Amino acid sequence: MRRLQITVGLLSALLLGAACNPAEKREDIADLGFILKNPDGEDVRLSDYRGRPLIVNFWYTTCPPCRQETPVFIKLVEKYKDKGFTILGISVSDTPEDIKAFAAEFGINYPLFVARNRDDVMEAYRAIMAYPVSWFVKPDGTVYLKHLGSASPEWFEQQVMGLLEASGL
Repeated sequence: MRRLQITVGLLSALLLGAACNPAEKREDIADLGFILKNPDGEDVRLSDYRGRPLIVNFWYTTCPPCRQETPVFIKLVEKYKDKGFTILGISVSDTPEDIKAFAAEFGINYPLFVARNRDDVMEAYRAIMAYPVSWFVKPDGTVYLKHLGSASPEWFEQQVMGLLEASGL
């Protein structure tokens, strides 16, 4: 028993030491290597958006918090588009027709994509169990922030301003 306690203690110390060592800190990189279809059925490379501050947002049309944050996103894109900011709206379960109707209903001003049956994309962004999921991504592809769920308009604006500042914009 004593041997087990010592082993657990040593492992804990090693893990804590590694976690606290800034030289070993690894930043998450957003995988923009995917090709998705837009609602018109055209292939679009997410890498075409590399070099811009982004929110990569996973959502679906009947998700109440997703619907709640959409008007906030529209205002943020309008306000910060001169800095290159945009949102990539990736629908996790909707048909292209559903997405087109949603875009028309809300007047979406950012690109939307179809990711129905694209588990590879959802797994890469850990957007599997609950929605919405938003990754705030700097122009170099590093992740500034990951967020599960919705939030207030003020919170989203603060995070976008932080993303822009962290991006040197």
